[in-house]
Amino acid sequence: MNTNSTAFDSRDFRHALGSFGTGVTVVTTGSRATRLVGVTANSFSSVSLDPPIVSWSLVKTSPSLEVFDQFQRFVINVLSVDQIELSKRFSRPGVDKFSGLSFSDGVEGLPIFEDSAAVLQCQTVERLEVGDHILFLGKVERYAYEHRPTLLFCQGKYVCDAASLAV
Repeated sequence: MNTNSTAFDSRDFRHALGSFGTGVTVVTTGSRATRLVGVTANSFSSVSLDPPIVSWSLVKTSPSLEVFDQFQRFVINVLSVDQIELSKRFSRPGVDKFSGLSFSDGVEGLPIFEDSAAVLQCQTVERLEVGDHILFLGKVERYAYEHRPTLLFCQGKYVCDAASLAV
């Protein structure tokens, strides 16, 4: 086991955190009439069932932050295993990540990806600055899901089945 008992190394710490497998989401906001933005995020988590509250975080330097703050709503698109290219597309910087993509309009025009394993449409209820990230808490207003295998990320790579974790 790698241990870090002296100096704190943020890159090494990132590797330690990567040992925890997570689901992969694309969080979207905006509307066709304004500006659409979306980011790949694995920081999604459920917080409360009553009321239904979820959280996710975005780095403070993200060019999308202004739109998330302005719109005060977001969609968590929980990706299925066949949406790996969507995850990669929204993890890279780009001017119009929605160009050529098929999506539908949710509450107030929020972009929703149809083949997602789950979709949660949320109203921002709290925004907190935490270290180098902004933590968003959202009340789920609408949701939908299908029984599809979900895309996972662990140890720096996408996981599509249990065999993918074998060393």
